[in-house]
This record gives sequence, C-alpha cells and structure tokens, in this order.
Amino acid sequence: MSAYVTQVKALFHSHANPTAAGPMAAYMRDQFAFLGMQSALIGQLNRQAVAEWGLPALSELDAILRELWDEPEREFQYFALGLLNRSLPGLPPGWSSTLEYLVTHKSWWDTVDTIAISLVGPYFKRFPAEHLATLPDWRASEDIWLRRVAILFQNNYKQATDFTLLKDIILENLGSREFFINKAIGWSLRTYSRVNADGVRAFVANTPLHPLSKREALKWLENHPSAAPKL
Repeated sequence: MSAYVTQVKALFHSHANPTAAGPMAAYMRDQFAFLGMQSALIGQLNRQAVAEWGLPALSELDAILRELWDEPEREFQYFALGLLNRSLPGLPPGWSSTLEYLVTHKSWWDTVDTIAISLVGPYFKRFPAEHLATLPDWRASEDIWLRRVAILFQNNYKQATDFTLLKDIILENLGSREFFINKAIGWSLRTYSRVNADGVRAFVANTPLHPLSKREALKWLENHPSAAPKL
C-alpha cells in the first residue's frame, strides 16, 4: 500500500463515528461499510490532506485511486473522487480507462453521478478525441452505470449540450426497466429544459418515455409554464 493511502487511512479512522456509521450504511441499502463521516468533514479532510501532503504525482494517481477504491469504507471512495477532482485540471488524455474503472467497481448512484457530471463531463469537453473514442462503448455497454454516465455527463454543459446526442442516447435506452436508467433520462431532460424548454417539451411529447422519465423530465417545466427557449 502506498504511503499516501496509509496516511489517509490513519487520518480518516481517527475521525470515525461508529454511531453514525450504521444509519449511513442502511441509507445505502447496506452495500458498503461506513466510518460515519459526514460529507462536510470528508471535504475538510480532503483539503487538509492536500495541504499537508500535496496532490499525488500523476504517475502515482491511478494506483492511489484504485487502492482507495479497494478500501471497504465508502468514505475512501468519496475521498478518491475529491482527490481526482482536484487533479482534473492537470490530467492528460488517456484517463478514460481509469474513469471507467471507478464507474464499474463498487457502483452506486452516489459515486457514479459525481463521476459522470463532475469528472467525465469536463474531461470529455477538454479532450473531444477521448469522448469520440470512449462514448460509443459506454452507450452500448450492458453495464447500466456506464450507460447512466453516457446519459448524464452533459448535465453541466447548459447551452453547450449536444441535444441531438442526448436524444440519440435516450432513444437507445427506451424500453429499459432499470430504475437508474429511466431516472437519469428524466434528470438529463429536466436539466436541459432550463436551456431549451420548447425542445424538451417537443421531445417528451413525441417520445414514448417511461412514465418515470417523463415525470422527471417535466418537473421544472410544470413549475415554469411560461419558460421560453433560450437557444
């Protein structure tokens, strides 16, 4: 185990709260163990670790992320994502395989959605060639979490959203019975409706979406019935 991860483990275990750990695990359907640390504390310790030890060298970062991902307590995965987010501006091309690993291991919405929107989204925007090389496989994957990332990665793109691409990916997933796919479809459309209200209205009206997707897609528009397109 790297010295960096050893230091992080000692730091986190010194702040463990066993009383809170049980309810946190229950909230995640007991899929993961927890130390019982709230997100604000994890963020504070992330900042403390970087201030004291710096960011890992890029040559070591992939291995450190995977070591943190192997830890049983969920807080270490959250710390890993914070570390990767801080390192994101300096990442070169070639990190799609690492991002895919993080999506497909210990997969649940709490990590996958952060990876999709905060990491994959900006990474694909910086490196269009990585986007073009990676997204087709993720779209076609049998892994629902990779498909969820393909649906959600543009959620912070606003006017830069490729709506044609988003619609194509949604159409590929029509008929899915997976809650996390149908929820993501609705979420992505709801987010984009703030930018292109008429476009989303028309797409929802003319597409046989799952009821969950349709309900989620129209939530913002129902509260803003006079919303006009901004494109």
